[in-house]
Amino acid sequence: MPHDHHYATRTEWTGNLGQGTAGYRAYSREHVISASGKPDLPGSSDLAFRGDASRWNPEDLLLASLSSCHMLWYLHLCAEAQIVVLTYRDDAQGTMVEDAGGGRFTEAVLRPVATLAAGADAARARALHEEAHRQCFIANSVNFPVRVEPTVLVAD
Repeated sequence: MPHDHHYATRTEWTGNLGQGTAGYRAYSREHVISASGKPDLPGSSDLAFRGDASRWNPEDLLLASLSSCHMLWYLHLCAEAQIVVLTYRDDAQGTMVEDAGGGRFTEAVLRPVATLAAGADAARARALHEEAHRQCFIANSVNFPVRVEPTVLVAD
């Protein structure tokens, strides 16, 4: 039975330097992303688009969403399979192509590394990455390929 889930965020531009958007260079791309009960997230555009590299940009957030969703599904599936994950990290990368019509992501590659408790079934744990990818809400929502290249380690 399907269930609807609803989300609400606020994005507020904070980059009016006194002239609003009087010119392309007249304003900052800084903004704040917020949601009820959560800490604010400082945002900007990518440095390539006159943004602040110390703030999160939409491209970072998209890639982080893919990575985080995959991780959460993977941990869930491992817990159900009684595979104990001790550590997990993902050094994800995405490619965006900019052209005359704007731009788009052409791919994302997730490279999760999971360390399992001694004696864990590494083959089953590796296979659960495929299931996590199939279940990931975010990966199922994007229109570009998302590849998963997992590494599974077993502690001594």
